Amino acid sequence: MLALAGFAMILTFMVLIMTNRLSAITALLLVPVAFAVLTGFGGQMGPMMLDGIKNIAPTGIMLVFAIMYFGLMTDAGLFDPVINRIQRVAHGDPLKIIVGTALLALLVSLDGDGATTYIIVVTAMLPLYRRLGISPLILTCMNMLVGGVMNILPWGGPTARAMSVLHLDSTQLFNPLIPAMGAGLVWVFFVAWRFGKKERKRLGLEHLIEAKETKAVVYGLAAGLPQPLPEVLDLEISPEEKALRRPRLLWLNALLTIVLMVALVRELLPLPVLFMLAFALAAVLNYPNLAQQRQRFAAHAGNALSVAAMVFAAGIFTGILGGTHMVDAMAQSFVALVPQSLGPHFPVLTGLVSAPLTFFMSNDAFYFGILPFFTKAASAFGISAATMGKASLLGQPVHLLSPLVPSTYLLVGLAGVDIGAHQRFTLKWAGGTVLVMLVTSLLLGIIPL
Repeated sequence: MLALAGFAMILTFMVLIMTNRLSAITALLLVPVAFAVLTGFGGQMGPMMLDGIKNIAPTGIMLVFAIMYFGLMTDAGLFDPVINRIQRVAHGDPLKIIVGTALLALLVSLDGDGATTYIIVVTAMLPLYRRLGISPLILTCMNMLVGGVMNILPWGGPTARAMSVLHLDSTQLFNPLIPAMGAGLVWVFFVAWRFGKKERKRLGLEHLIEAKETKAVVYGLAAGLPQPLPEVLDLEISPEEKALRRPRLLWLNALLTIVLMVALVRELLPLPVLFMLAFALAAVLNYPNLAQQRQRFAAHAGNALSVAAMVFAAGIFTGILGGTHMVDAMAQSFVALVPQSLGPHFPVLTGLVSAPLTFFMSNDAFYFGILPFFTKAASAFGISAATMGKASLLGQPVHLLSPLVPSTYLLVGLAGVDIGAHQRFTLKWAGGTVLVMLVTSLLLGIIPL
């Protein structure tokens, strides 16, 4: 019964937000409370909810100060050179801008932190998308597709969990997956190219760009195209924004951000503490006047508050899901449903089901709860723990779409899109990434059929 209640709770939540019946934050709060009461845990759900909030509090604090920090960096003009460079390369071409988004996300995501990647890429690219009229759903989609592949890096969460629970190292688990990750990234850039072609056509720039590329028309003299394709987009900033720029502090701000990224990767201090300290330094260096500081804090507080509220609401959701042991029941019931005849194909099965299972539950629940069961069952058929671990990581592109992933709310909040619309738009492309990596793994013998 608990397993059915767990699946029903998550399914109810997804239906409510994807059909726009409830906002994500209200659904995160009301749905788990309703199911806790219905399953007889009404009197015990208070401590569960507090435990969930406590567990997610460091992430919520980190996201708040990360938004504030990068908001200040944007105000100071740190990302202006990046935007200007992309402008010069893209020449107003949606295809180049979207491919550039994927490339920038790939480079930034090397630090293994999805939240940081989302903040930097969305902050740098959103003005270009708005100026050209490119759908922001493409921006969130490209961030998540790249992040889904790069989340498999050894210093990322799922791989670290799999290594610890299976007692393996990165050479056994991660290194063999590099070709599959490469294939996944090829797929992601193909999707970016496809989006770019469609946006060219939708925005009426297709013929103009093709003409310019063939040098048949340079200034848009083709019939029906009176305007030339801009060499550089007009991204003029307002006088108020210009007054906030700190061009003389560009290198100092860049150095501070690089030091922050290095400290994050090396985990010199807890992530929330690092962002809090970096935010304080950025505020003092760029806006020493207290009145300006208060204005900057107020300007970014709304975005930070909305993300923080969503994250803490997700903590209540996961707290009840775990405190009622619904997650444990879901894991055990799923393992029990696997027929013995599929034993020799456990790796393929694991690769396929890792996507939906990590969508419906946290990485902790999957890697510490389900993966050991799967691995033990597969060992009876001579399948190694390393093989099972590699297969279990292939579903990460879909996992990042889960409503249980706090950074997802950060991404959609920064881009100003609805989470349900983002999930509907991105799901099939994320599923394609999973299939590409799985097929590649099978063809190269990384995972046996």
